[in-house]
Amino acid sequence: MLHVAIVGSGPAGYYTAEALLKKFGDAVRVDILDRLPTPFGLIRAGVAPDHQSIKAVSRRYEATSLADNVRFIGNIDVGGGVSVDELLGLYHAVVLATGAPLDRKLAVPGEDLPGVIGSAAFVGWYNGHPDHAHLDPPLDVEAAAIIGNGNVALDVARLIAKTPAELEGSDIVAHAADALAAATIRDIHIVGRRGPYQASFTPKELGEMGELERAHPIVWAQDLPPPEGDAALEPGLRKVVTLLRTFAGAGTASTKPVRVHFDFFAQPRSIEGDGKVERLVVERTRLDEDGRAHGTGETFAIDCGLVVACIGYRTNPIPGVPFDPGLGRFDNRDGRIAPGLYAVGWSRRGPSGTIGTNRPDGFAVADLIAADAPSGEREGRDGLDRLLAERDLYIVTFEDWRKIDAAEVARARATAPREKFVKVDDMLTHVRGG
Repeated sequence: MLHVAIVGSGPAGYYTAEALLKKFGDAVRVDILDRLPTPFGLIRAGVAPDHQSIKAVSRRYEATSLADNVRFIGNIDVGGGVSVDELLGLYHAVVLATGAPLDRKLAVPGEDLPGVIGSAAFVGWYNGHPDHAHLDPPLDVEAAAIIGNGNVALDVARLIAKTPAELEGSDIVAHAADALAAATIRDIHIVGRRGPYQASFTPKELGEMGELERAHPIVWAQDLPPPEGDAALEPGLRKVVTLLRTFAGAGTASTKPVRVHFDFFAQPRSIEGDGKVERLVVERTRLDEDGRAHGTGETFAIDCGLVVACIGYRTNPIPGVPFDPGLGRFDNRDGRIAPGLYAVGWSRRGPSGTIGTNRPDGFAVADLIAADAPSGEREGRDGLDRLLAERDLYIVTFEDWRKIDAAEVARARATAPREKFVKVDDMLTHVRGG
């Protein structure tokens, strides 16, 4: 029997479990460990709450969890309560699928001012992640600056801009829904150091910005390259640029009270304010032949009381595991870290691609494990259970999670699919029947 431990229960972890089942069938036992009592990682805490169709992929992961030779073990901190070395002694293979939950730093003066928030924290706040539910973003301001030209920046802008009615049917947590409903922000700036041809938006997400009830997008025509270059773009980016041209053609006049400004060719240089954020200073950029941005020396200020940095993420290091601080991920070669130790998803390649991009990663690591042909006896889950019992560590099973799930659904606001527990203690109290 092959015993495999997967650390992390997000898309990368579940796709890896699925791949192992297809590769080894009944000859494998898979334990999926997670620090939180809740599975599904990015699907639960990262995907925007108004994108319920994307969250539906969790049903596929649930089917994997219910397989006889797969077990979910929540509320276990690998690197804290249990070490990676201990897992390597119990399992033939350990796969790290912990994602990239930490924000990259802006590395500009003033980024520590109150009112500067990373997107992992802001997204975690409105999604009810226990690590970020306490966040109190300053929404009683006139303007916000969102740094980044990817879908996360669009998510943040869209959630700030939407009306309460537009968020009906989402699973945004109550504390965030109430705070956003009371927000006074009227200008949202999406700031990117490069141009429309280098944007990482997808057409669907960008298109939503033109359908908001109380907000309209503003794109300056002078920021758009000559249209004859559009034909050479790959289809998705061509659609994105076409949408940006449509927004530019609509002009700046609108009866809608919220304006979403797309500020291209603007490199953040500093954040200023007296004890809190008051402005973002940016430098105009130009692109060289390779598409790299260079400062022109011309600067201007964007008045704002909130800055959300959506510039990428880093994997959380685990004691004893080789880590590449420059790339912000585990040090690996095509998924191999060390004998018996592997990485998949964002913790392998960094934060890139879509949710589905993790599926090939899972199948690739299953092939690596097969090629490495681990041999010898391992205790697997029996040994882990003994270790956890010795340390009096309380685990949450998938059946326990289903109790949490049912309770969240039962306590949902009208039109909402669920109202999440945002404190681990509340989840554990419910599981224990308290």
